[in-house]
Amino acid sequence: MMTASAILVFEAGAVAQSRPRRVTTPPPDSLLGPEPKTPSPTDRNAPLLDVKPTRPVGSAPVSSDTTHAFQLFQQKQYAAAAQEAKQIAANDPGNSEAWKLAGFSEFYLKQYADASEDLQKALDLQRRAKQEDSHTVDALAESYVLAEKYDRALPLIIAVIERPGARPDPSFLYYRGLAELKTGKTADAERSFNAAIKANPKDAASLLYLSQIALTRNDLDAAISTLNRATTNDPRLTSAWFLLTSAYLRRAASAAGEEKATADYLGAVRSGETLTRLRSDNSTRAPPPHWNGPQPVKARRA
Repeated sequence: MMTASAILVFEAGAVAQSRPRRVTTPPPDSLLGPEPKTPSPTDRNAPLLDVKPTRPVGSAPVSSDTTHAFQLFQQKQYAAAAQEAKQIAANDPGNSEAWKLAGFSEFYLKQYADASEDLQKALDLQRRAKQEDSHTVDALAESYVLAEKYDRALPLIIAVIERPGARPDPSFLYYRGLAELKTGKTADAERSFNAAIKANPKDAASLLYLSQIALTRNDLDAAISTLNRATTNDPRLTSAWFLLTSAYLRRAASAAGEEKATADYLGAVRSGETLTRLRSDNSTRAPPPHWNGPQPVKARRA
């Protein structure tokens, strides 16, 4: 039988593996919108929504044209697109489209710290021009989460969820819960994770975090129920099997009767066997792409 100290180490390992997760990655053409058309020279209020390539105006340097960088992005040449967009932004620091394109390219390269820095510059410029772009806000919020800058992410996530006329995206309900949990707002996080699961009952990531909250208050029944749902939704989620085995052992050790204890020990054996099999599979072949990843929850459109 596992000792109490071993169980604590066991659970700590599972918690340490819980990272920000994302849902799916859309094709790049949906990320930045449809094929852009260069705005008319007289249309100075053209929206920044679709990352339209910008051409030099007046005394702006020739390198402020983002058309080629945008084409590289559409071709999924994200490193080249990021490099070119950054060069444009260095020569023309007021070019919000260049910063935005650099940020989205870095996002797809999973360079989330760099993406959040460049997307923040783009958003600051947009706000200064009173042309805030909702897609930039979404991408910046997600980049902050994936860079684990939860205090910076939370206000943006709340703004996304409370955007007038829009139904909250389940992925951002999950992100809100994660940011709240990581900034010490456990009660708020629990409500957010429950809202995420209500919106998307198959959200294994939110179920996993809810189980961890339940375990911290020693609510083993709730933790086991939640972990069983999480492993049903994502049978390869090793951290959930980790915690489920531990929770069964803890409940068995405190069971009032032998019958209940035996049932929980059997549950621990079964979940432990699954965990062992998953670890063995992962050691003999490259692990499959993580369902929601330490990638993000759902790649944003720009």
